[in-house]
Amino acid sequence: MAPPFFNDISRDINGLLNRDFFHTSPLSLNISTTTQNGVNFALRGKQAVKEGPIQASVEGRFYDRKEGVSLSQSWSNQNRLNSRIEFSKIAPGLRADVNACLTPQAIKSAKVNLSFAQEFFTTRGSVDLLHTKDFVGNVTLAHDGFVGGTEIAYDIPGGALARYAVALGYLASDYSFVLSTNNKQFTSASFFQNVNRHLQVGAKATVQSKATPSMNIEFVTKYLPDSTSQIKAKITDSGLATLSYKQNLKKGISLGMGMSFNALELAEPVHKFGWSLSFSA
Repeated sequence: MAPPFFNDISRDINGLLNRDFFHTSPLSLNISTTTQNGVNFALRGKQAVKEGPIQASVEGRFYDRKEGVSLSQSWSNQNRLNSRIEFSKIAPGLRADVNACLTPQAIKSAKVNLSFAQEFFTTRGSVDLLHTKDFVGNVTLAHDGFVGGTEIAYDIPGGALARYAVALGYLASDYSFVLSTNNKQFTSASFFQNVNRHLQVGAKATVQSKATPSMNIEFVTKYLPDSTSQIKAKITDSGLATLSYKQNLKKGISLGMGMSFNALELAEPVHKFGWSLSFSA
């Protein structure tokens, strides 16, 4: 089995910390359907801020399993058309995709991504054909659960290294440890564990030493009371607490609700609350 790509080395803890917390949008709606010939359609809408405008998009995706080619297109009410074509069967382990963003005035971007995965290493490269300023590439090596990777961005016009990041970790089936750093002098250490089939826990500490030295520590947990619901809780050392609850109402329909508040300053008007409703068929 190939190791994760560089951006996925911390996938377990990042997913636990960031997914299924619904307080960031007062209201969001997701509808997904699949036709008999395999074409998927998705309608997404959310209100980014209370009493603000609705951000909506519609997306269609077709996947040819035999040829390993998929085509996705989405159109938002901000008049942006995003197109993506993926090729997954070029050669064993080799994948490619092209992402283009268009508006009525111009083509904003056209990114080409190439990735290659083998049993002990993965690598990925990306460049924007319209704005060839940076080439971004990464590589990950793995052996007996130990994983190490690096990512760089090369400034093509300037002929210099624009940024870099390095990560080291140990990934097991039920737990993981990851240590990472980058040129912005952000260093993080994280821990994730599947305690049992009902409970997951994790923690992440981030240190910034470039400007004013500071540290941020987050603790998070997810509990599955049964196969249809989940409860998540997260708290930081600054007192910011986040809670969420997700319930599968019936097959293909789920309701999520979340809230965040400052446990150290309950009287301050910084609390948030949000809802999410999803349909799939």
